[in-house]
Order: sequence, then structure tokens, then C-alpha cells
Amino acid sequence: MNESDPYLLGYRPAEQERLERQALELAHESSWLFDQIGCRQGSRVVEIGCGPRGCLALLAERAGANGKVIGVERSAEQVERARKFVADSHLTNVEVLCGDARETGLSEASFDLATARLVLVNVPKPELLVKEMVRLVRPGGVIALHEPDSTTQRYDPPLPAQPRLLQVLNTYAEMNGIDRTIGLKLPRMLRAAGLVDIRVNPSVHIYPPGHGRRTLLLEFVENARGRILEKNLIGKIELDDLTAALKNHLEDPETLVLSSVFIQAWGRIPNQ
Repeated sequence: MNESDPYLLGYRPAEQERLERQALELAHESSWLFDQIGCRQGSRVVEIGCGPRGCLALLAERAGANGKVIGVERSAEQVERARKFVADSHLTNVEVLCGDARETGLSEASFDLATARLVLVNVPKPELLVKEMVRLVRPGGVIALHEPDSTTQRYDPPLPAQPRLLQVLNTYAEMNGIDRTIGLKLPRMLRAAGLVDIRVNPSVHIYPPGHGRRTLLLEFVENARGRILEKNLIGKIELDDLTAALKNHLEDPETLVLSSVFIQAWGRIPNQ
């Protein structure tokens, strides 16, 4: 991983498809968050790391015809997918920009809300994204984040392959400055950035057979497979054996899959 491509999960086609599916799977939770914030008609909103779909439709509905939603995404392929989604969905108040979310080039204090969902957990120096969000939001405006502690997944019955694969993925992330426990730190990060009136909502989920997020760990390992092997964090034979065991375990309908702990945290830029 390098500065030109800091995203932990990479950009293979399967990951793009997973992100599009994720937008639908998380829509209810994101809708709840935006309702708590009170995102209103006429609002100007920026979504950092919107990916191929993100929360763009949810935000567009709330901002309305007199509002504006800007999605910022660094992957040209994801930007193309997002723009197609916006066009196909007739989201006339949405624009998707290709750029670095740490330095968007957008005007200071020009948004009522800045938000990011499952972005900070996949990039180095997440505080730089928060800093840019603070710069973009007007006094009295809101920053809202939704991130996991991705080290807390559990299965029952336990499977030795699961903690081993999680350890490999976490080690690779740490080597590249990525904090997979970032969700627990969101309230502290918002306070450090000067926000006030911070609120927190935790959640954890069961992923039953057939649920799109049941195989997340397996998908994440496959996304990072080439880079993990390149760093010699594990041998190919062991990795193949572990992923095969995990796949079989997840296909067993009696396996209980408990998600990471997710944290939604939001706060307000102080009025000046």
C-alpha cells in the first residue's frame, strides 16, 4: 500500500459490487442517523468516500430540490459507478467529485453536514479526513461518522481459522497505519477536533445464512490477499487452508455470526 492507494480493501470488481450491496444493507441505519441529525430540505451535504453509491440517495432525498449533495471519492472507477447511479436514479441535486478527501478543494464552511460511513476504518491518518470535514462545515453544522471496531467479530461454534485470519488482516492494516478499531475512538476524535454536543449510537448484528454481510471477513481477506502474501504475513498454503475452512464454516446454517461493534457518532461545530 502506498499514499496513492491507501484504501485497505482495494478496488477489485468484487469489492465494487460489495460496496453497492452494502449501501442497501446499511440504508436503514444511515436513515436513522440522518433523522437524528435532522438533515432538512435545502441543506448542503458532503459525503466523504462515497464509493459507488454510499448514502447519496438518502442524502439527496433529505436535501431536496433546493439542497445540494456532493460525493467525494478518490477512485476513478468508483466515481464512474457513482455518477452512473446518480444519473440512473435521477438525483438531480447530487454531484460526485473525484479527489482526495483529505484535501477536497471545496469551499470552507460551505456545508451544513459532512458525513462518512465505513471509510476511516480503511485508510491511514483518518484524523486528516476529520480535519477536512471540520473545515468544510459551517458553524452550527454537523459532522456524522459511522465506523466499526472490526476486530470484534465472533462466531459460534468458534473456528480457529477466524481469529487467525483476523490477526493477519489486522497486522497488515497496522503495518500501513490503518486502525481497524477506529469506531470506538470516534467520540474522542470529534472532541479533539473541537466539536460539541457529541452523541453516540452503538450497534451489533447477527448475520444469518444468506445475509450479504455474513461473509465479510472472507471477502476482506480475499481483497487484500495479494498484498498480504507479498508482505509474507502468511504462506499461501496456510492462507488457502484457512479461507477454505472459513468458507465451509460460514456455509453451515448453524454457525452463528456476530458482527463487529459499529459506532455512529455525531457532533456540532460550535457557533462562533
